[in-house]
Amino acid sequence: MPESADRRVVLTGAAGRIGTVVLDRLGARWQIRATDLKPANGVEALDVTDFDRCMTMFRGADAVVHLAANPSPSAEWSALRAPNVEGAYAVAAAARDCGVRRLVLASSVQAVSAYPETLQLRVDDAPRAANLYGATKAWAEALGGWVAATSDTSAVALRIGYFSERPPEGDSATPRNLSAWLSHGDCARLIQAAVESEHHGFMVVNGVSANRYRISELGAAERQIGYAPVDDAWV
Repeated sequence: MPESADRRVVLTGAAGRIGTVVLDRLGARWQIRATDLKPANGVEALDVTDFDRCMTMFRGADAVVHLAANPSPSAEWSALRAPNVEGAYAVAAAARDCGVRRLVLASSVQAVSAYPETLQLRVDDAPRAANLYGATKAWAEALGGWVAATSDTSAVALRIGYFSERPPEGDSATPRNLSAWLSHGDCARLIQAAVESEHHGFMVVNGVSANRYRISELGAAERQIGYAPVDDAWV
């Protein structure tokens, strides 16, 4: 396994909310090839539905962190199909065919949003989405399992919670949102652990901070990859 400074990581969705945090906090640790649908300073153009372009971008990479997607839980099929379904497939298939060591997929707590709110979510809970966006994230998880089962590429799917720099405030500060909070710092720790861990096969990991009350359990799966969150929405 390469040393951190020599680790080549391709990041999709680099201009998005999570992507910019990854670049800011992990850019000095890894050699990141940043990509997004719209290029900018230091960010190369990549339409994730273009399989051949993904192949070109991913060759020689140690890991691919796939964040590019339509992030709206209220999005309709017409807006989700290309980025979240076709794009997720193209990225997963290209990472597999390029022999990338690790594929990290941004799933979401929305993939399990139809479970009763009285239940704490666990990584072995089967996907049960309450919206089409969550269903596309269940598709991403299925692709991770397929990649790991049919190649030497291992995969981690991150069920990301309420991502924001600070805990939810005002009308957004519902118990559910507070319990699902994922801070910027913990998100970077989560993605670093997902890329650098040495496990094989496929894993689902819950992506929330160390909140006093948590929508998702932080248990064996998170410890296995070395994810150790520190922030708490109730502090």
